Amino acid sequence: MRLWKDNKNLCMLMDGMLLRMMPWGMNSLRVVMQPAGSEDERNWALTEAVPDAEPEIGIQECELKAPWEEQGQTAQCGYMENGRIRGEINPEGWICFKDCTGKVLLQEYWRNRNRLERYAVPQDTSAREFKAVQGAAEYRLTARFEAYEDEKIYGLGQYQETNLNKKGEILDLEQKNTQCSIPFYLSSRGYGFLWNNPAIGKVIFGNNRTEWTAERIKKLDYYITAAETPKEILRQFTQAVGRSPLMPSYVLGLWQSKLRYRNQEEVLAVAREYKKRQVPVDVIVIDFFHWTKQGEFRFDPKDWPDPEAMVKELEEYGIKVMVSVWPTVDAGASGKKEMEDKGYLVRNDRGLQIHMNWMGETRFWDPFSSEAREFVWNLCRKNYYDKGIRMFWLDEAEPEYGPYDYDLFRYQAGPALEISNYYPVLYARTFWDGMTGSGQKRVMNLIRCAWAGSQKYGTLVWSGDVHSSFRALKEQVQAGISMGIAGIAWWATDIGGFLGGYPGDKTFRELLIRWFQWAVFTPVLRMHGARQPFEKLEEEFRNGVKQFTSGQPNEIYSYGEEIYGILLKYVLIRKSLEEYLTDLMQETHETGMPLMRALFLEYPEDPECWNVKDEYLFGRDILVAPVTEEGQREKVVYFPGNEKWTAASGKEEYSGGTSVMVDAPVDKIPVFIRNGAKIEFDL
Repeated sequence: MRLWKDNKNLCMLMDGMLLRMMPWGMNSLRVVMQPAGSEDERNWALTEAVPDAEPEIGIQECELKAPWEEQGQTAQCGYMENGRIRGEINPEGWICFKDCTGKVLLQEYWRNRNRLERYAVPQDTSAREFKAVQGAAEYRLTARFEAYEDEKIYGLGQYQETNLNKKGEILDLEQKNTQCSIPFYLSSRGYGFLWNNPAIGKVIFGNNRTEWTAERIKKLDYYITAAETPKEILRQFTQAVGRSPLMPSYVLGLWQSKLRYRNQEEVLAVAREYKKRQVPVDVIVIDFFHWTKQGEFRFDPKDWPDPEAMVKELEEYGIKVMVSVWPTVDAGASGKKEMEDKGYLVRNDRGLQIHMNWMGETRFWDPFSSEAREFVWNLCRKNYYDKGIRMFWLDEAEPEYGPYDYDLFRYQAGPALEISNYYPVLYARTFWDGMTGSGQKRVMNLIRCAWAGSQKYGTLVWSGDVHSSFRALKEQVQAGISMGIAGIAWWATDIGGFLGGYPGDKTFRELLIRWFQWAVFTPVLRMHGARQPFEKLEEEFRNGVKQFTSGQPNEIYSYGEEIYGILLKYVLIRKSLEEYLTDLMQETHETGMPLMRALFLEYPEDPECWNVKDEYLFGRDILVAPVTEEGQREKVVYFPGNEKWTAASGKEEYSGGTSVMVDAPVDKIPVFIRNGAKIEFDL
């Protein structure tokens, strides 16, 4: 093993592998390791330039003494300090990270002794294990770290479960419908960790060790940051990967959507009814199969004869239009042959060139190709943007391979096993670059998946096609909090769930009310769902493709007067929060703090706040305790910190540090305002 200093890097050469430890932002370090002589300079999520910090780097000689001999040998050890964090490499080549007080934050897991050639012994378990893959230029990587009994682990994106603390879990590092794998976590030990590899793999937060695996990589790459508070950790992490831009002001109210508005007249009829009822609507969404064929990226003129006139009329009502775009290209699409010939489509390494067989045989286009990104944007600009569309729904963003046989697929930049988790980042960037390049100042596009850093491209991530059930509602609360910790501040759900809820069902009607109440206190309030059995959705053939029905009505007035009265009250509450939401948007842009906040982000000194998983803070001043059980009419609420909290549904005051059973009638969600906050609304 050999250590040396190279500019601001601490370098180590061991067993033909070159490791570099480097400063990367405030109080942060990045570790990269790859075979000596190889080159892979991709930064993936870490898009911020390294600041001009001067880290302290030290290399020193130390004596090693083999246990079976009296005479020792000289070896090297080294360290790098960058602000509050210190990375140490011991004489055997393993790394330990400490804070500025000397407390161990995280260290590699290894169980072999004395790597000096004279005393070489067989390796048992090493911290970094590269295994060559036969016939491939990449490796399979396993990285191991020590586990700590007292550690709590938060973040990592969106998984459909109820555990906020991920300690003890096994998580797949792959993108799927309803799953966003974002490999950043925040530790109760005072650090944040990013696995900066978009490869398919797993992470295991075991009680004996933490283990990350990547099925194909060219290098080991991770980032670690240390701070006194969780808020500072998030600030430093989002500085390194990018923060959400300022979003358009017109996204803060009600969004109206359902399975599918089939034609221009359906959209206008809904908008006119809302206008007649004087209900404020900010966005109306035109979902899938409004197009001719997948991959042609244009309205079908049979159903949408004059999109420009439609957009203009909706603008008069104060409504913006969002249009769904899929990354699928049908075998019969007019531009498919050109995209195929130019290498703009994802390839299969073997077998048929088909990626999904749903409503047509399709392939996904490849956003790892800059030329493909430009090609797709130019079509969308011509057929949507130039007609007045300023918001896009980027569906199928994982992408949703059928099945997820990642070893089969290849992008222009490498095999899917190595880089597929990065697909949604470049999908979002396609439209961000196109829209900002066209002069648009504020961009928000809805997308079904994300990876670390996606937020900087104006993304609003939603939780996918979740089920219409109280179980799913409970899971979404956890998912939204975890996404915020992983850097995704703008996140939303299909109110009521996407599939499985029917308007005449008593349970669903209660679920819709509870979900809507909760969504008012999430980043975006968006109605969406099918509202009828899946097998009844297919209706007719057009252009040789089976089409969907419009689905059952899903407007707030379509569920009867009783439910309409409740939902309308909450729409108006949401409207009254616009100034508060605007302030949160600015804070998120400047600091990376999410809108939905785990209690410990604001009250890290309160130990109970690290345990609460079914309530959160909406910004600094609103405490939200969603009702997620059918028939539930009261709920135990924990009030954080040393604050006083007042119920929005009355004048009851509660003291921080206490748990209280509060009333939760079906028309009211337990919501509380921090005393001293300049917010007022009445539930």
